[in-house]
Amino acid sequence: MSLESPSRRSSSRRYIVLIVLVAPLIGGWSAFWYVAAGKAQDMLAGWRAREAKSGRTFTCGTEDLGGFPFRFEFRCSDAVAQIKSSRIPFEMKTKAVTLVSQVYDPTLLIGEYHGPLSVSAPGGPAELTVNWKLFQSSLRGTPTRPERLSLSFERPAVDAVDNGNARPLLRAEHLELHGRLIEGMITQKPVVEVALRTTGAFAPGIRALSAQPVDAVADMVLRGLNDFAPKPWPERFQEIAANGGKVEVTEARVVQGETLAVGSGTLTINANGRLQGQLRLTVAGLEPFLKSIDAQNLVQASPSMDKLANALDRFSPGLGQAAKQQVGANLSAGINMLGQQTTLEGRPAVALPLRVDEGRVYLGPIPVGEMPPLF
Repeated sequence: MSLESPSRRSSSRRYIVLIVLVAPLIGGWSAFWYVAAGKAQDMLAGWRAREAKSGRTFTCGTEDLGGFPFRFEFRCSDAVAQIKSSRIPFEMKTKAVTLVSQVYDPTLLIGEYHGPLSVSAPGGPAELTVNWKLFQSSLRGTPTRPERLSLSFERPAVDAVDNGNARPLLRAEHLELHGRLIEGMITQKPVVEVALRTTGAFAPGIRALSAQPVDAVADMVLRGLNDFAPKPWPERFQEIAANGGKVEVTEARVVQGETLAVGSGTLTINANGRLQGQLRLTVAGLEPFLKSIDAQNLVQASPSMDKLANALDRFSPGLGQAAKQQVGANLSAGINMLGQQTTLEGRPAVALPLRVDEGRVYLGPIPVGEMPPLF
């Protein structure tokens, strides 16, 4: 018969004491996690209810909650979002969505999305597809007091789908969008800041974005909201218009090839939901940009130029066409004369207005694009 040494008996006692002390801690933490997980599910249900009041409903083919012991991880497979608050209702589908919050910070919700995402009329075939290398979101706050939302895409790709054939609409290396409350309260006169960042953006269907990739920064402030209660964004824009609110563009910076432009200004929303106003731009390398968008033909084909040409033709046949050609040939020099000569980051530049009239955008006399109505 062998006797256990005193040192071994002492070591065994220490292990037993350790187990006795740790086991209740593990059990207590497990109980706490499951209670907190229930509250996290309640908060997620609150976000869903808020979105439903805004005309956006979200469903999952299957749902799962995990993440024990230090976080809550909600996994949604075969996710479907139905957007009924848009002027044209549509639905979006994607493979899976993962939402994560930490036990110690439950008001910060991080999302990761697994593409591709399809966009269609309710119940119809895909009309638009969106894919990406990485798509994440960050939401701070509670359903009753949202504070900040951020979306971030790595290599987003947007395609239009027609009879099974995909047509590129947008490509970018990086794209992010941020929104946060900077003044007022959620329940009374909130002021919202919106920031857009993109690198390597390229859109074949948009003349100004089709020649070369664009790097852009835009910071805006929205004033004129009554509150931030759940509602569709078209209704929010109607509030801004009715309250005489405005969109303050505090900073805009665009780099495309040799062209660099910076600007700021104020836009309003008219009764038709169209943007109105003017930004003051400073542009270095204007001529390469004018060539890239075929500005000469744009001006020659503009309705105002046609009216002028018709008037001149009444005085002398052929005079209108000659005027069109002359205007196009001297376009760059004319714009430089209309603007104020200056410098931008050590380069020769011209300061001139970017005018927005009923959603149509003009750089001096040149029509460069049109924005859809906001409601």
